[in-house]
Order: sequence, then structure tokens, then C-alpha cells
Amino acid sequence: MKLLSDETAAKLKGLQLFAKGIVEGFLVGLHRSPYHGFSVEFSDHREYNEGEPLKDVDWKIVARTERYYVKRYEEETNLRSYILIDHSHSMFYKDKGISKIEYATKVAAALSWLMISQKDAVGLVSFNHKITNKLAPKAYRGYLPQIFRVLAELKAGGETDLGLPLTEMAESIRKRSLIVLISDLLDDPERIIQGLKQFRSRHHELLVFHITDPMEEDFDFRGETEFVDSETGEKLIATAWQIKKRYQEYYQEHFEELRAGFNQYQIEYNPVNTAIPLNDLLLKYLLKRRKG
Repeated sequence: MKLLSDETAAKLKGLQLFAKGIVEGFLVGLHRSPYHGFSVEFSDHREYNEGEPLKDVDWKIVARTERYYVKRYEEETNLRSYILIDHSHSMFYKDKGISKIEYATKVAAALSWLMISQKDAVGLVSFNHKITNKLAPKAYRGYLPQIFRVLAELKAGGETDLGLPLTEMAESIRKRSLIVLISDLLDDPERIIQGLKQFRSRHHELLVFHITDPMEEDFDFRGETEFVDSETGEKLIATAWQIKKRYQEYYQEHFEELRAGFNQYQIEYNPVNTAIPLNDLLLKYLLKRRKG
């Protein structure tokens, strides 16, 4: 019995190769964490090194495997982070090139590889109108396949509703962390900002990647066009050039409202469309984190 479909297996392999290649193409370790040594809670295990104190040896594992492992604590990682990825129906839109969800999963995969390479603990949360997967942050390389598998298996589902998932996550994350949100943010800006504000009130650092398709920005449709709401199925037939100006005004208002709210609460905002090469996006991120 196959555990993975051929399509999922191919996506999984592609994500692994992409993440490894793009991260190892840069200098690992460019960003420094302000949280080093913040926690001393148990995280996972690593092999025992001769001369280390025996108090942290996990004797249960020794009994099972006859190999010595010590408990690893969160203070041995630089940063605890959660990547929150939206897989509502609108994220699967594409006009040309790759879809928003393909772009988003590659960003998530590369960031996961990067963080774990730096001994940062990373977790993954997927959501649409509700949370669909939740992987707690861990900092060892063997954890990456679990993260990549969730990313490879994401399916379109539900409408975009950031308010409820963000509230649930903000209430569940007790320790100071980096929260990375990857979404097309097709929701009421006030609901989005209110949801993210809850993380800021708990002293988390926030980083948002706002993923868009170039056609959503340019609205370069020709003639009479049928527009279908990917989340509700509602249809509208209109002559594109007649509504283009008003559409772009609404679109810009949406961006400006988001930008103003993010600035108010010191949320790092990165609007990016799928035409931007991922290498360029991640290099910009790495250099920005280094300066921080």
C-alpha cells in the first residue's frame, strides 16, 4: 500500500531539493536571534559527547537502544519559530507561472531548512477557515520530512478566514517566538490586524509574506470576462476595462489599510507576487534579518 500518491511524492521530492539547493546556496547563519538562551524547556535529543555531565542523559533511550543520548534544551536553539501557511481556495489561483500555494510552500520549505540549519526550532501550522495541521517547533534535521510532507499534501479548502486561526494560535503559543504568516490576505484587513495584534501583545515577533498573483495586481484581462470567486463559487460577467480602474482602487485601498495596521503594531510586512524569483525574495529576507 502506497503511503503517498505519485503526485505528492513528486511534490515532496521537489520541495526537498529546492529547499536544500536554495539555502545551501547562501551563507547559512545570516540572521541573529534576540531570543538566544530564552528558554530552558526540554526540546529533543542529541548524541552524548564524552566528558559531558551525565545528569542530562536519557536513560530510557539508553535502555532501549544501548546508545547514549542527552536531552537537548530550547536554550541550545537560537530561535523558536512557527510558519503559518494559508491553503484556502484563493491560494490555489494562478494565471501564468506557478500558483500562490506553490510559491508559498516553497517559501515555507526554504525557511524551514534555513532555520533548522541554524539550529533554530521551527514548527508548521496550516489553515484555511480553521487550523488543519499543527507541528510543534523542533530543531533537528530529521524533522524536515514531516514539515515537507504536510506542505506537499496541502489541498484547497475553505474560505480565507484569518481571524479564528490566528486567535487560536496566539492563545496556544506560550513562549516568545517568531511567527511567519504566509497568505494572500484576502480577508477584511481589520480582522487580519486584530488577529496579528494578539501575537504582538504576547511579545512575539511577526513576519508576513503577502502572496499575490501578478494578474491580481494588473487586472490585465481582455474583453468580456467571467470572474469566479474561488471560495464562494459566485460568478460575475463583466467587461474588464470598464471595471479595471475601480478594481485597482479597491485593491490599493486593501494594501494600504494592511500596511498602515502592520506599521502601527511593528509587524514586518513583505508584499510579494509570484513573478518574483524565490532566490531574490529569500536573499532579501536573509540580508534584512542580518541587519536586524
